[in-house]
Amino acid sequence: MASIASLARSICSLQGRLLAGLAMTWLVIVGIVLVLAWQFGKGLVDEANLSHLRYESRLIADDLTRQVERRLGALKRLERSLREVEADELSSRLANSQVLMEWFEGLMVTDAEGRVVADWPIVPGRVGLETADTEYFRMVRHSPWPYVSRPFTGRASGESLVLMLVPRFDEQGHFAGVVGGMINLARGGLFRRLETIRLGEDGYVSVFAVSGERLFHPRRQPSLAREEDLADAPARQLALDGWQGETVARDSGGTPTLMSYRQIWPAGWVVKVAVPQAQVRQPLGDFLGRLWWAWLVLAVVMLVTMRLLVRRLLRPLHRLERQIAQVGAGERRYLELSTNMHELRQVASSFNRLEHERLAALEHLRDRQAFLDAVLGSTPIGMFVADLNGRLNYLNPALLELLGLEASHGFKDWWERIHPADKQGAEDMWRHTLATGSDFVRQLRFLHPNGATLWVEVHASQVLGNEQALGFVGMVKDITERRQQEALQRWEAEHDPLTGLLNRRGFERRLEEALAEYAKTGTPSVLILFDLDHFKPINDEGGHALGDEMLRRVAQVVAWEVRRSDHVARQGGDEFAVLLPSCTLKQAGEIAESLRRAVSEVTVTNEAKTYSITLSMGVTALQEGDEAAETVLARADEASYKAKAEGRNTVVITTCDDDLINSLW
Repeated sequence: MASIASLARSICSLQGRLLAGLAMTWLVIVGIVLVLAWQFGKGLVDEANLSHLRYESRLIADDLTRQVERRLGALKRLERSLREVEADELSSRLANSQVLMEWFEGLMVTDAEGRVVADWPIVPGRVGLETADTEYFRMVRHSPWPYVSRPFTGRASGESLVLMLVPRFDEQGHFAGVVGGMINLARGGLFRRLETIRLGEDGYVSVFAVSGERLFHPRRQPSLAREEDLADAPARQLALDGWQGETVARDSGGTPTLMSYRQIWPAGWVVKVAVPQAQVRQPLGDFLGRLWWAWLVLAVVMLVTMRLLVRRLLRPLHRLERQIAQVGAGERRYLELSTNMHELRQVASSFNRLEHERLAALEHLRDRQAFLDAVLGSTPIGMFVADLNGRLNYLNPALLELLGLEASHGFKDWWERIHPADKQGAEDMWRHTLATGSDFVRQLRFLHPNGATLWVEVHASQVLGNEQALGFVGMVKDITERRQQEALQRWEAEHDPLTGLLNRRGFERRLEEALAEYAKTGTPSVLILFDLDHFKPINDEGGHALGDEMLRRVAQVVAWEVRRSDHVARQGGDEFAVLLPSCTLKQAGEIAESLRRAVSEVTVTNEAKTYSITLSMGVTALQEGDEAAETVLARADEASYKAKAEGRNTVVITTCDDDLINSLW
């Protein structure tokens, strides 16, 4: 018991408390350093690894892009060599292109109607196969550019394949079919290099199409494919929409993962490089763990050393303790300390300085108040002071200048200048602030005496004294330029920079709104889709600048011809769309015909040659069962294809997906 009591006294002594305080301080400092090192270190580690992933994904995407471009280039050269070859000689010509089999699983050629007329190696049943209804034939037929199809399962091999296709043209430049090369995703050499890439134990590289189908995943991680199929990360969806970059997101199992996405534009593919965040942070955690044990051992050594130093430093204090006990016992009349410690010598004279220090403190407080008044008067930020009842006691010169008020203006002048649409909300929130003491934060419009309308941000906070609130102090910022910039950014997000019309995103949002209104009230609306006939020669012969000028003129004519309530958009390239709210199908047909006539008169001139275009227009109305914008767009798009097939410069009106053309202008 005696030893326990002695230990307790030792711990409760000044020396024990100093040592305990030093030990706790050391542990807290070490803990804080380790926590900060972890917090800042993991960010640096993530940033470094994201940079590495960016480099890796760019290399992979560039390599795949080059491989895709080489294969498409080979198909283009093959297509040019087949232009003067008779149909019955196509198979033999393909057989002579054996060198292409290093890149392709097989080759095929179709005619203009989509019928396979030759293939190599020969697969029974492939010649004569109809491909006109396939998505890849439709894409190549209506586009002069190469196209890479979505993955499909080969009939002969039963394995996943993609088709690389280039359009065929006859001597007059008319579409004559396609030349295609099949690539085996599992056994082909396109993704062979990706199997050799190692990104730690759990890192991986995958490739998928913009339609969402997976093209490649590492064979060494078979479970990865199933997890990716279940993943629904926002970053993946952004990548499918064309975004490329780096992010930290959770995979399908909820594990934070560093991801980098890159686009393979010629094929419409996306490369994803991913490494679990725990993997990249593990070395940092191991290092900090070893550092913790090293510091713990150092702390023990320091405590032993500090105990000796503290005991030596506290000897004068122990003598002071003994002399105080002697004074208490009447053995001494005063304290006599022979010490060089400045702190102990100050104990006796500290009380004599209290009054002097109090007066100095009061003088210092008055100086600070004068300094604060000067700061408020000279600061460029608008500031005000209000009492607990909300009445303004002070407005600094910067605020008076900002709001166009005079120093003589009272409390009412402030509220009367607030925009009527914002006044009631601001008054309600100000009353709530006065009642609860919470911060007043609001953006509102202020009517300047010169007639301008300012957007200002007001932030007021309650000032607390020792025991009660003293009032409110607030700041007022001019955010007019920021609000204007935000409005401009919202406009740019939904409009085409070339024509000023709506872009695809803005148009689809308005089409969704029209569908919702139709489902709710039955308000009729009509959609018109059209693209420009004979537009390619303008770009090819006159250059893209001439093509852009034609697009701008067409946009001006279309916007002029429709009603102000209608929505006109450039969907992309030479494809346009018009949404006619509160319009019948008959009225829409008349509007479409007027657009067709007006646009046919638009011309551009280059080097004494005049170019003009016509429209192939598809018209459809919103109908029962239309639940998504894609349904209506597909129906109108089919009608526009029909118009182009009928000889162009035509308006085709359709009523439903499986109905025949209703009216042809």
